[in-house]
Amino acid sequence: MGSRLGRPGHASYKIEGMQGEPFERIPSPTPAPPPPDWRSPSLPIAIGVSSCLLGEEVRFDGGHKKDGYITGVLAQYFSWVPVCPEMEIGLGTPRETLRLVGDSERPRMIATKSGTDLTEAMITYAGQRVRELGEKGLSGYILKRASPSCGMARVKIYTEDGMPARAGSGLFAQALMDAFPLLPVEEEGRLTDPHLRDNFITRVFSYRRLTALRDSAPRPADLVAFHTAHKYLLLAHSPGHYEKLGRLVADLKRVPRTEWLERYGQGFLEALRVRATTRKHVNVLQHIMGFFKDHLTAGEKRELLGLIADYAGGLVPLIVPITLINHYVARFEVTYVAEQVYLHPHPKELMLRNHL
Repeated sequence: MGSRLGRPGHASYKIEGMQGEPFERIPSPTPAPPPPDWRSPSLPIAIGVSSCLLGEEVRFDGGHKKDGYITGVLAQYFSWVPVCPEMEIGLGTPRETLRLVGDSERPRMIATKSGTDLTEAMITYAGQRVRELGEKGLSGYILKRASPSCGMARVKIYTEDGMPARAGSGLFAQALMDAFPLLPVEEEGRLTDPHLRDNFITRVFSYRRLTALRDSAPRPADLVAFHTAHKYLLLAHSPGHYEKLGRLVADLKRVPRTEWLERYGQGFLEALRVRATTRKHVNVLQHIMGFFKDHLTAGEKRELLGLIADYAGGLVPLIVPITLINHYVARFEVTYVAEQVYLHPHPKELMLRNHL
C-alpha cells in the first residue's frame, strides 16, 4: 500500500512503482467556477421585427420586403418575434395604402382612397400589442423604414394641402418606443451603415446581458463584476456615463437593490446609446496597451502603436489593432483585460469591427 504524504494544500500519495521507486500522484487542480449567466454564449436573444422584413407577404400590395442581412446573418444569433400592425388590425392584403396626416406630434392614420380614419384602431391595437411584447423578453426591435405604422423616424406626414414632410414616426413604432425607451430599436435601412449596425447589435447583446444579470438574483459582488467587465465598452461610448455609473457602484450598499438595478440599467443602456467614436476607441486601445506594454519588445511596441495610429487615420479597421491586442492579452495572461467585454462585445463571425 502507498503511504500518504503531506504537501501544503494538497492530499497526495506515494505509490510504489514497478521497480519499487516511489512517485507522487498530483491531484488535478480545482476547476474554475463557472462563468456567470450573463456571460453565457448561448443566451437566447428575442428580437421583434416587422413581418415583411422576414419575407412574409403582408405588404399593402401582397408583397414583402425580405431583408437578406436580417434573415441570413442575424437569424443565426436572434430568434424573431414578427409583427405586422396593419394585418393585425384586420386590414388584410392587398389593401389600400395608408398615410399619416396632420400634426407631426399627433398625426392621423388615413386610408388614401376611402379616407377611412384608422387612427383610433391602430392606437388601441398598438397599446395592447406592446403590452404583449413586454412579456416576450425582447432585447431589441427592427422596424420597417418609412412605414406609417412601423417607421422609426422621418416618416412622411402629409399636411392638409397634400404636401409631405419627413417629420414623424409610425403609430405602432411610437407606441413601442414610448413603452420601452431603452430598448434597442433600429430600421432595416439604417443597418446598412456600419457604425449604426455596430451600435445597434452591441446594444442588443448588452441589453441581453443586463437582463440575464437582473434575472440571476445578483449579489453585490456580481454587480461589481458586471460593471468592471464593461468598463472599456462603456468608455468607448460615453466616459461621462461611465463616471456616473462608477459613483452609483460606490453607493451599492446604501441603495435598495431593486432601485439600484433600475438606476444602473438606465445609465448603462443610455451610455451605449451614445455612438462610439474613433477617438474614444483610440483612448481605450491605448489604455489597454498600458497593461502589457512593459512586456513588449521595442519592435512589438512600435508595431502596435503603428496599428492604433493607422486605425485613427482611417487606414485599417478597428479589428486590426484589437486582434493584436487580443494576442498579447492571451500571451501575457492579462486576466483583467481578457475579461473585458469590449474585446468581444458580440460574436466575431458578425465581423462588425471589420468595417469600422
